[in-house]
Amino acid sequence: MAEHILGISCYYHDAGACLIQDGAVVAAAEEERFNRDKHHSGFPHHAIRFCLNTARINPDQVDYVVFYEKPFKKFTRILETYISQWPWSFSSFRRAIPLWLKKRLNMRKHLSKALEIDDDKIYFGEHHISHAASAFLVSPFEEAAILTVDGVGEWSTTTIGYGQGNTISLDHEIKFPHSIGLLYSAITSYLGFRVNDAEWKVMGLAPYGQPKYVDQFLELVDIKEDGSFRLNMKFFSFHYAVDETINQRFEKLFGRPKRQPDQEIDQFYTDIAASGQKVVEDMIVKIAAHLHKIYQTDYLTIGGGVGLNSVANWRIMQQTGFKDIFIQPASGDSGGSLGAALAFYHLTLGRPRKYRMEHALLGPEYPDDEIQAVLDSYQASYRKIADPDELALETAKMLADDQVIGWFQGRMEFGPRALGNRSILANPKNPGMKEILNSKVKFREKFRPFAPSVIREEASQYFDISIEAPYMLLIPDVYPEKRDLLPAITHVDGTSRIQMVDQKTNPLYHKLLTFFKKLAGVPILLNTSFNVRGEPIVMNPADAYSCFMRTGIDALVIGNFIVIEKDPQKVKEFAELNIQYLNKDEGKSNS
Repeated sequence: MAEHILGISCYYHDAGACLIQDGAVVAAAEEERFNRDKHHSGFPHHAIRFCLNTARINPDQVDYVVFYEKPFKKFTRILETYISQWPWSFSSFRRAIPLWLKKRLNMRKHLSKALEIDDDKIYFGEHHISHAASAFLVSPFEEAAILTVDGVGEWSTTTIGYGQGNTISLDHEIKFPHSIGLLYSAITSYLGFRVNDAEWKVMGLAPYGQPKYVDQFLELVDIKEDGSFRLNMKFFSFHYAVDETINQRFEKLFGRPKRQPDQEIDQFYTDIAASGQKVVEDMIVKIAAHLHKIYQTDYLTIGGGVGLNSVANWRIMQQTGFKDIFIQPASGDSGGSLGAALAFYHLTLGRPRKYRMEHALLGPEYPDDEIQAVLDSYQASYRKIADPDELALETAKMLADDQVIGWFQGRMEFGPRALGNRSILANPKNPGMKEILNSKVKFREKFRPFAPSVIREEASQYFDISIEAPYMLLIPDVYPEKRDLLPAITHVDGTSRIQMVDQKTNPLYHKLLTFFKKLAGVPILLNTSFNVRGEPIVMNPADAYSCFMRTGIDALVIGNFIVIEKDPQKVKEFAELNIQYLNKDEGKSNS
């Protein structure tokens, strides 16, 4: 009989679920994709159902359910923090504690009832062990150093350790409230962006500025040579307030108030982004260099939400002595579900490793008959092209003609990056494409950069990189002589956040890139997530058609169908959905 382990993460950031069968990942997905509530943190009912349906099992056939952290340990940290910060923490205490007492402290009973499963099957992992396991245990390395960095788990915010075979040892930690993730959230908040959603806006804005305020940032954090650090808590409020991360001292330190969401981003705030990004990079690089010194290994694995900072990841590779790196593509809290299941299988049950994560295509997929039924329900005009070569060639022709394509194929990606199955694609050679996409398709800030997908074997001809980069988590230089050729995906500082596409793991997308090279001369496409600002990446055919109809996307290639024509009246009707998403995005807290 196959052994099934269900991993669950929820109630803090992005909720998700993952099912492994005999140690191999069968399915994994974020709850936000199903209920269309971006960064949904509630119980992942839909994601769990999807995972079980993919394996064709019922809840009672699951052998173990593993929650990604220890609720009581986390509650202890929250309670101790509120008590230590009394009376400033009273408002947060009043809001948070009843929720914990009502549901989260008795998580075993809650999970048992929600899943209709015996409570003796339910287990609890450690937050940072889950992050560490999600990275090391699926990596291509038999042994490696391990780094986890995020906002906060139970108590830990940063851990370092070592993995070998099916074992993990986390040997050193930094505890709350001292946190790189929360420092980055403070920068995000000060810049007027939404915390736990828009941190990558800081990373995208930073290259446009100069690090003029590093000295001020070094008043916020004391950094030692080994990478250990302490925040100066007099500038922060996240440890006693739910809705704020910084206080007036923070604003006074930098000489200007926190930017409001509708306020222009002038050079001052751009320089703040550059300065904060540099300091955070320096902190992570020092930790990684110390990690390399301790464990004397060529390999590093990274988990935790800060692992999505691809600029810092690249500096690690350039400056710390490691020869190769694996970063979990779902390195935030949703990936904790994967790590929790794997940690239990390998660390608790002692099973040997046999699964390697070669791709992140672990979500739902839809056959042609379901896609056609959706298109027919909308009375869409479409063509069906059953031959993969012809479909890829027709799409490549449209892309070479500077059309913007919604590309919906196969299984949805797990994690925040669109990797060629739920993507908006465009010509990277068009110097105006970035403006077109930001203003008419994505409806977002003009400084936001775009990433390239490139045929794996040809990446080193355009980008200064010699290691694998399949998940858009590393930012090498574009060779200077290639930058004018690829203006839409070259950042202002000459770098690019690349995704290498392998023929084995995504043959149709690889085929599309191959045809595009024949037509346009480069094996590269601009690839951005199939969504607009404020909404999650599309999951199903209806989501894809809706996004196509209410944006400047020129054609939708969905399964074996190509949809081009847009009825003006339908466009008007669908446009109302955009207004809802954009208003929802603007209305959420930026603190």
